[in-house]
Amino acid sequence: MPKIELLQVGSYPDWDQAPLDAAYRMHRYFQATDKAALLAEMGGNIRAIATRGDLGASADLIAALPKLELIAVYGVGYDSVDLVAAKARGIRVSNTPDVLTGDVADLAVGMWLAQRRRIVEADAWARSGNWAATGNFPITRRAFGKKAGILGLGRIGRAIAERLTGFGMEISYFSRAAKKTPGWLHVANPVALAESADVLFVALAATPSTRHIVNAAVLKALGPEGMLVNISRAANVDETALIAALRGGSLGSAALDVFEGEPALNPAFLTLPNLLMQPHIGSATLETRKAMGQLVRDNLAAHFAGQPLLTPVV
Repeated sequence: MPKIELLQVGSYPDWDQAPLDAAYRMHRYFQATDKAALLAEMGGNIRAIATRGDLGASADLIAALPKLELIAVYGVGYDSVDLVAAKARGIRVSNTPDVLTGDVADLAVGMWLAQRRRIVEADAWARSGNWAATGNFPITRRAFGKKAGILGLGRIGRAIAERLTGFGMEISYFSRAAKKTPGWLHVANPVALAESADVLFVALAATPSTRHIVNAAVLKALGPEGMLVNISRAANVDETALIAALRGGSLGSAALDVFEGEPALNPAFLTLPNLLMQPHIGSATLETRKAMGQLVRDNLAAHFAGQPLLTPVV
């Protein structure tokens, strides 16, 4: 029996690529020098797209695949998939939630702690010889016992909050409706949440309605002693406003794992001493990445066996 044909939009680790190649006929769109020619030749045979959260699937790509049935996303975020185009044709979409929740939450808390105690700078201070030559590293500010705001209390936001309770943090959160929590405070809007917080964690899924939800007003409310931590999507934060706030001192500091146009960063970020940057590594552990790949394959297998998707988006 001929193998089912898939369009692969981006690269995968070898441990995922090998079983995909064994089970399906994979057309590597990301390697094609003439992508239009590939779609013209093979597009009529493609029944599924295997993509990543950062790459998604555009309306034009979806339109070029008349037999497309499923878009399987390697990642929890699916904002780069044109859901309107997919829904219009009854194309299913799956993602890989849950399996990456713990690692992303760990990194969020780690970035907060590293920035609050200036751990990266202190390491550089010791390595450079400054400790011996000029004396002790400047004192920092306490991390535990402060007030945390969680912008978006989904899987990852809740996992962050649960970890922060171990630091004796007072937890407030913003979501569309109050949720059952162990006494955490639901706050009506992002500005009020920022006003109440020493550190604001952004954990929202990215949608058109959340674009730049962290704007100049939110950053001003967070204040010159406040910190912003974003491990969600770059689109949730107005980067122009953030750079201005960090540069002007109206926001104390920030820690970011996601950026608009990554990996090509706004050069202004590189000049900010009060910014901690990570290269989008929230889910980048061996255990989680293997689980993500397995879930992509499980969703593909379920779909083509006529079974319900394990983790459907639509």
